[in-house]
Amino acid sequence: MKRFLAPLMALATGLLTAVAASAQVQPPEIAARNYVLIDLTTHQTLAERDADAPQDPASLTKLMTAYVVFDALKAKRLTLDQTLPISKRAWEERKGDPSLMFIDTTMTPKVDELLRGMIIQSGNDASVALAEGVAGSVEQFVALMNRQAQAWGLKNTSFKNVTGITEAGHKTSARDIAVVFAHVIQDFPQYYADYYSKKEYTFNKIRQYNRNLLLTRDPTVDGGKTGFTDAAGYCLAASAQRDVPNGKRRLLSVVMGTASKEARATESQKLLNWGYAAFDAVRLFDANQAITTAQVWKGTSSEAKLGAAGAVYVAVPRGEGGKLKTEVQRTDPLVAPLTAGQRVGTLKVTTSGGATVAEVPLVVQQEVPLAGIFGRAWDAIRLWIK
Repeated sequence: MKRFLAPLMALATGLLTAVAASAQVQPPEIAARNYVLIDLTTHQTLAERDADAPQDPASLTKLMTAYVVFDALKAKRLTLDQTLPISKRAWEERKGDPSLMFIDTTMTPKVDELLRGMIIQSGNDASVALAEGVAGSVEQFVALMNRQAQAWGLKNTSFKNVTGITEAGHKTSARDIAVVFAHVIQDFPQYYADYYSKKEYTFNKIRQYNRNLLLTRDPTVDGGKTGFTDAAGYCLAASAQRDVPNGKRRLLSVVMGTASKEARATESQKLLNWGYAAFDAVRLFDANQAITTAQVWKGTSSEAKLGAAGAVYVAVPRGEGGKLKTEVQRTDPLVAPLTAGQRVGTLKVTTSGGATVAEVPLVVQQEVPLAGIFGRAWDAIRLWIK
């Protein structure tokens, strides 16, 4: 493993800003060219191999295609009930025996139907129809995909099409795919729940089954996306959510370059099971819980409660949760005015041996306005004496 418990790129949301090894926990041998396992509850990477190496992503591409469509739905640029025409370009995706939902130019399917055709059936024709419906052309839609990738800081990603068909320069990495998939799950939970967990879909009397075999094997796996081309091998992004003593815990795995449909499912299952078995997700603090209190100068209040922006979880090797230590690092003095959510320090979480597990930004929980002129003058004198 290159980086044990490294932060999930572009998804840290300010909660965990640094993570390091507390002990070496070796993952099982995974028969995949590239892989990564992410704990989405703690935003930590539990295991990886060549996770930043650019690869052909095959239909894992459609995770970003779907995200851009979901974003268009959120912005009300189209609706689920809206019908879309099927262009000759979308119909011609059937050349070369690709994955299809089998639409043709005489049809006007709804956006909802096309999303199911793209996500459940992995239809290349549905992907093109959606892209044209959102952006007017495939090329303009691809530009939106790349713009979103740049916004998330995905440095190993460059999209050339909306389907994942092999094309020069069309690349991404296991970690970048994990970031895209995690954004689908976290930014659009309603669409994730509705589309990605479905085991089959019938359109135009043609019934097709979801190629994600884990949906029928593991009841805690509630979604994912498969992919295959000769260049990419067999790929799978999968996510599971299981009940743990602290609540619910979600893991996300991406395997790329496996040898078969069975192998991508088996290796993904192996990673997910290992992640749950080898690590504990420890809840250190609840959302809105005050972690410490600090003295404030020149404010209407003489102190401020400091906490994290949300609940604080960390993933640690099983059995090490009770040995964690916390240390508040803060630059004094704190001088008003202070706004709610303003970062004023860091909570450092370490093992008993001193290894850093996480660094959590400390923020002001309630604003502290500036005091009146006399209060400010008095504190200025006290600060000068101090």
